[in-house]
Amino acid sequence: MKKEYCLCDHKILPCQEDEKPHVLLYIMPDAEETKYLVNDCGIDEYNLQSSLDPDELSRYESDGEHVAIIFKRPRIYKAQDDLTFKAASTGMFLFADRLIVVMDEELDVFNFKQFHRVQSVREVMLKLIFSSIFHFLGHLKVINFISSEIEQKISHSFGNKYLLNLFAIEKSLIYYLNSINSNSSLLERMKMHAPQLGLAENERELLDDIIIENQQCYKQAEIYSNILVGMGDARASIVNNNLSIFMKRLTVITMIFAPLNFFAGVGGMSEFSMMTTGYPWKIAYPLFLVGMVLIAFFTYWWIRRVERRERRK
Repeated sequence: MKKEYCLCDHKILPCQEDEKPHVLLYIMPDAEETKYLVNDCGIDEYNLQSSLDPDELSRYESDGEHVAIIFKRPRIYKAQDDLTFKAASTGMFLFADRLIVVMDEELDVFNFKQFHRVQSVREVMLKLIFSSIFHFLGHLKVINFISSEIEQKISHSFGNKYLLNLFAIEKSLIYYLNSINSNSSLLERMKMHAPQLGLAENERELLDDIIIENQQCYKQAEIYSNILVGMGDARASIVNNNLSIFMKRLTVITMIFAPLNFFAGVGGMSEFSMMTTGYPWKIAYPLFLVGMVLIAFFTYWWIRRVERRERRK
């Protein structure tokens, strides 16, 4: 799918029929669109595929008449992701008078406040990276909120469900750290090649601001990741402790009813009545109880003896 935008009054607006587009946005380009981008626009096919590869790292390449930039951004979170936040790749191909953007999902990329005032396609390129940083920061706030909610539930949990949710969030932060760090390398290369990109003075200042924001975003993600990883063992211990307390209470309840079940079971056995027929109950009952105690003592002695033998081995 292709969308065309024009720069008009320092704004990015959808193009009218008779206007020449300054920004072309391709979302999962089909075979015909791919052929146009490769053959007519001269975009390298590998770079085009890299724009749609979520595992591709950020990079900067100069390819004759245009510059190819691959950067990382957060993928739109969906319910079926099950608390796993993923990153995606986006490709930007900067020509002298236009910018081609390729991504793998539909996203209203120009609806951020950063695009309220733009003057050139190069500024649009920089602000696309800027918006991805704010997108990362927004996801980090959501991750922090979710992890806090899960931690409260873990304090009353007996199972592994919430621990697995935290592990999914930890893995998401690893993805984000890798992506943000990859963007950091890209931004440094863009700063080195600022003359080749044709960046004006204000655009270079914007690039410096983006580098600072990206560093702060990385630090924040690193702090969240270290906290979650560092407290992982403590949370598992809380779950085990909750289970131990529950089993202790269950054992107390069992001990209360065990003697009652014992006497009810002995008194209700028809075999007992048959064996003691003809004997006074004052003699039969004590003898039967003594026999059961001896059997229990012998069983305990035998188990202890087997355990000692196993320890010697």
